[in-house]
Amino acid sequence: MGEVVWLAVFMVASISCNALLDLSAVHQVEGEWMGSTTLPCTYMPSEGFTQQILTWSMERDHSISTIFRRDESGDHILLARFRDRVSVPKRSPGDASLHITNLEIPDSGHYTCQVIWRSKNNSLIKKDVTTTVKVIKVPATKPTIRAGALGLTVPAGARTSLTCVAHGSPPISYRWFRAVPGGTALPLSSQAELTWDSLRPSDAGTYYCEAENRVGAGAVQRSDAVELVVRGSPVTQPPTPGTSRHTGPPLTSEGSEAPRVLGDLPTATLSARNDVISERPPAATEPIYEVAFHSTADVTRLDTDAEVPVQSLKEKINLEAETSYEIVTTKDNNYDNVCKGKNPEYETLLTSMESEYEVQNF
Repeated sequence: MGEVVWLAVFMVASISCNALLDLSAVHQVEGEWMGSTTLPCTYMPSEGFTQQILTWSMERDHSISTIFRRDESGDHILLARFRDRVSVPKRSPGDASLHITNLEIPDSGHYTCQVIWRSKNNSLIKKDVTTTVKVIKVPATKPTIRAGALGLTVPAGARTSLTCVAHGSPPISYRWFRAVPGGTALPLSSQAELTWDSLRPSDAGTYYCEAENRVGAGAVQRSDAVELVVRGSPVTQPPTPGTSRHTGPPLTSEGSEAPRVLGDLPTATLSARNDVISERPPAATEPIYEVAFHSTADVTRLDTDAEVPVQSLKEKINLEAETSYEIVTTKDNNYDNVCKGKNPEYETLLTSMESEYEVQNF
């Protein structure tokens, strides 16, 4: 009787352990071409049982190949075409799921997860489970448009972008268009992202994109249209007729400044002594004046030691003109030597002076 009880207890324990060590999986998994997928294979860890060996194998066209093996020596990828594409969690007890990246059409097949445990009495328990994988190509979905950080209302001069996003098997091609009311849409770009480095008012308008791939009939998917608004457009005012950028005195028809009208200025004495001549060329911002001489008896002789008072000042002196000098008054109101023509002595004086003269205030 005691042996029967012991046998019953042993069978209950074995059934309980086997229930705890059952593998959980799914019957079928669909993976997108060039995408990734995970084949689940999990169990509830049980005290007294240690995982010894984990293997993943694949059956395709009646041929079975071992893809992955984990044992006391580490992890091993045994099928070359799966290298760098498969992995199994290392720090998750009870999780033996296989993760596959960059799925290819030949990856379709039957995958078997097998786990072997060792009990405290060194007995081995083996369980396995099979999942069917089907790799498919997915047509491109209807794309959506993602606006940049500034949204769809953007200030003029800012940088922004619109991005066309679609899902499906790669490669997915994109095209951007700008809608024209009552006309044919304008093609803009064949990239997923449409960018502007500096928005202009003319960039405002309605935009949409299209996406397609080579799956099925290659149907083109079109997004909903979005309205891009450019606000705060800088406006450049044209100059008012008759004005220009010139801020100085008015210009003559030849483009030079018109003579300034000067008020009464202090009388100055022009000293034309040959032995004391100060050279002070006029600064760029200082006006150049005409000098009108009051004739006296000494001035008519054009003595180089004579002091000549300056009565009126004008805009510019022209040393080369023949009629650029005016003798305002002469002794006894005699208008001799008025410079309507050349005066040899006066020319000699100006030649010796040139631009070297000294202006002294009375």
